[in-house]
Amino acid sequence: MYDRPETAAANDRLWAFTREHLGFGPAALSREVEGLDHWLSPNLILSQTCGMPYREHLHGRIKLVGTPVWDLEDVPRGYYRSVIITRREAELSTFIDCTGHRFACNMALSQSGWAAAENEAMAHGFSFTDVILTGSHIASAKAVADGGADVAAIDVVTWELIQRYSAALAEGLHVIHNTPSTPALPYITAWDQDPDKVYDAIEAAIHKLAASDRNVLCLKGVTKIDPQDYLAVPSPAFPKVSRR
Repeated sequence: MYDRPETAAANDRLWAFTREHLGFGPAALSREVEGLDHWLSPNLILSQTCGMPYREHLHGRIKLVGTPVWDLEDVPRGYYRSVIITRREAELSTFIDCTGHRFACNMALSQSGWAAAENEAMAHGFSFTDVILTGSHIASAKAVADGGADVAAIDVVTWELIQRYSAALAEGLHVIHNTPSTPALPYITAWDQDPDKVYDAIEAAIHKLAASDRNVLCLKGVTKIDPQDYLAVPSPAFPKVSRR
């Protein structure tokens, strides 16, 4: 889920060490796959999904392996959150100020890009109604920076990577709010795989990674989160998209 040119080599090494410990699997990561068909493949050894697809479509059809532990400030072990961003020059300084403004959403079936923000909006007494689907978090950030949208929810790991590797983009944006934390994007495997064996392989691989690679990936470990903790997160109605 956090694969970009600057992190690709570290992700490749993470998979190589995981495969070494497992004793099987393809020599290289499959990067040209995405979505439910990929996650539900009976041949799936290891992937990463999002909390909302898990509770809406995947629970009972795949197995949870574990959850990454992020090496980020104020992020609970095994959890993450979204940051609410706007343009620096925009006259939006609090979350309630976002009422009625154009919201850039990476995809409707996204915990960090949609559910976290909409659940928080409903807790503040409003809803995002002018929604633009962008296809990715970085595209949402660009839409806000370019003036095509006013606000977006970006998961905290992606936001850290944007600040590191897309500094010019980040410079024109700022965080006005943090959503409550929810279980982070879990590692998953096919129903017929042994999730404990895959978990042990990932854990060993993370420990074998060089500290520099762990830093690039913002990753310091893996843990186990109860499936019920994922299922307990509310799923708001899908957004009424005004345009794409």
